Amino acid sequence: MEQLGLACEITPADVDERPYDGEDPVAYVQRVANAKAEFVAQQVPEAVVLAADTTVDLDGRIVAKPVDRDDARAMLASLSARTHRVHTGVAVHRSGKRHHSVVTTLVTFVPLDEHTIEWYLNTGEPFDKAGAYGLQGAGGVLVERVQGSVSNVIGLPLAPTVALLEAAGLVWTQLR
Repeated sequence: MEQLGLACEITPADVDERPYDGEDPVAYVQRVANAKAEFVAQQVPEAVVLAADTTVDLDGRIVAKPVDRDDARAMLASLSARTHRVHTGVAVHRSGKRHHSVVTTLVTFVPLDEHTIEWYLNTGEPFDKAGAYGLQGAGGVLVERVQGSVSNVIGLPLAPTVALLEAAGLVWTQLR
């Protein structure tokens, strides 16, 4: 949001982010984004609340943040030479009205050997990221191709987010 010149205040949302048994990845990110927005909107009802949640989807399975080094290693090996989806649920709440969407981007990894996986693990990047990688850092070397919103994979799908803010009546270009 800072890239767009919008000042923001970050308010943590105390919501349960665990997926339900058998929950579809798209439904999951939308549910969690909506729950985060609703939580904050209840705390600060006069605010324009923007919330998001992102997950990696490999063959319909949610690939969350790794719990440890072995988990990160297994995630990276499972993504090697394959295409997966990155889904981000975005929710905007303003004056009791809700606007939301899910953005999906396809990401294809290069083939990864054990040496490359160990090198990437040693960077420390994988441990707080869904799917155990970050496109914007050293993890970019793992990615062969991105189809769709690059900003979605990096953190927040900017164009769809702006569209939701506009749908909520926020003319963001006048706030700069």
